[in-house]
Amino acid sequence: MLIAMAGLPGAGKSTVAGALGRRLAAPVVSVDPIEAAMRRAGVGPDQPTGLAAYLVAEAVADGVLALGQSVVVDAVNAVEAARGQWRALAARHRVPVVFLEVVCSDAGVHRARLAARRRGIEGFPEPDWAAVERLRAEFEPWPRERAEGPGRPERLVLDSLDEVEWNVSTALGFLGAVS
Repeated sequence: MLIAMAGLPGAGKSTVAGALGRRLAAPVVSVDPIEAAMRRAGVGPDQPTGLAAYLVAEAVADGVLALGQSVVVDAVNAVEAARGQWRALAARHRVPVVFLEVVCSDAGVHRARLAARRRGIEGFPEPDWAAVERLRAEFEPWPRERAEGPGRPERLVLDSLDEVEWNVSTALGFLGAVS
């Protein structure tokens, strides 16, 4: 199975992705450290490092799926083109794709979490609230009609105001209904 995270920076998707990866014993492929590594290698921020990082993440996830393992992809996935990339990869491997969108329903909490966040990804500056607001404006809506199977939605929305373990248990129940 391909599990693709989605959500704004600082919403809590990496926390859920890591906890879910541990519970499923599935690797987590995260776009931000990949992009940071490109920058450390000398690829300038004026280059399309974001797109390149998604393509590298796809190549890594492709290798994991080829081994017959599930994989969690940790990325913003704000636009339909990015989501389509994961759908196409899953289709090539004939495995289900599920999107877990993590939101923080309290803007004040979200903003405070973002301000306090220190992930320590060398070469990757933390976005500020203005960057999150710009990305929120670009976040494309999810198609209502898309479903992976009869009556099954492809996306579950989790609120990071809920405890991580609650969100992981909810996600596992959703994934169990898919597989």
